[in-house]
Amino acid sequence: MTRRSFISGVAAFGLALTMNVSAQAQDAAAYYKGKTVHFIVGLAVGGGFDAYARMIAPYLAQELGANVVVDNVPGAGGLLALNQTYSAPPDGLRLLIVNGTPAALGQLLEQDNIRYDLTKFDHLGVISAYPWVWLASKQSGVKTVADALQPDRKIRWGGTGPSDGPADGAAITCEALKLNCQTILGYRSSGEIALAMERGEVDGLYVSDSSAANYTQAGQVIPVASMARVRSALLPNVPTVFEQAKLTPDQEWWFDFRADLNDLGRILVTMPGTPPERLAFLREAVRRALTNPALIAEGEKSQRFVAWQAPEKALEMTGKVLNSVTPDQKKRIRDAVFGH
Repeated sequence: MTRRSFISGVAAFGLALTMNVSAQAQDAAAYYKGKTVHFIVGLAVGGGFDAYARMIAPYLAQELGANVVVDNVPGAGGLLALNQTYSAPPDGLRLLIVNGTPAALGQLLEQDNIRYDLTKFDHLGVISAYPWVWLASKQSGVKTVADALQPDRKIRWGGTGPSDGPADGAAITCEALKLNCQTILGYRSSGEIALAMERGEVDGLYVSDSSAANYTQAGQVIPVASMARVRSALLPNVPTVFEQAKLTPDQEWWFDFRADLNDLGRILVTMPGTPPERLAFLREAVRRALTNPALIAEGEKSQRFVAWQAPEKALEMTGKVLNSVTPDQKKRIRDAVFGH
């Protein structure tokens, strides 16, 4: 074969490959056109995840050329929706907004009701990641970490399920600081817990800073501390737990571990085994939707911030959390979250 014929062959192969990729993209676009895509939220209407999904859905519908319908599937702090999505037929017509924090924690602790592997979902990207904040009810008498450390203080926390984010965050906070705590489960969303705080049913809520900022601005709660080494950009006047208490190395480990979980943020996934051409089309549609300046501006107005990260980043962070603890540390975390 001459050099010229070799180069011509390579060029022809490259052109054929490009045409094939283009044809696959057109096939995927045709597949989604006019179909209904179900955007699943594993919590009830009214919480932060529900608000994010309803804000994003119209932009995603525009990019997919499909009807995007938000479906709330509450149950076990989001685990029901995770399990159902993981085992659903991989047709690419179901998306799930995942609270990466409890999803990874449940898998790490090998909960009996876990029927998914977070590393095997087809990831579509990270919507946003954020610090979490400790909120207190106005009736609780707690405004600072020092208030909570008073020997006669008892704090009732709200949660949906034991590893839902709010409940396990509360459990780790109580274990690290040796607080006298009770966690009341069964609420359907962080919004319900915030209302329960107003009614005096519970004293504390551990929640993402975007939700915390909204509840604080509405006058429902008092922000006690940012639960990481840096302050929340949304609540810059609220000191971190590291600033408010002189922590031992072990206490620092507890809060650093929880902060790593928090960094998983809001992840968007679809079923494992989605056909490659549909998955590529979905990922590109999600990227365009989540980087749309109009969506970002809308999120800023409501403090539902969007900061897209690639699917590979979500998988990298998930792997780090799932592989970062020793067997002894895993046992301590399990004891704190589920009781001894």
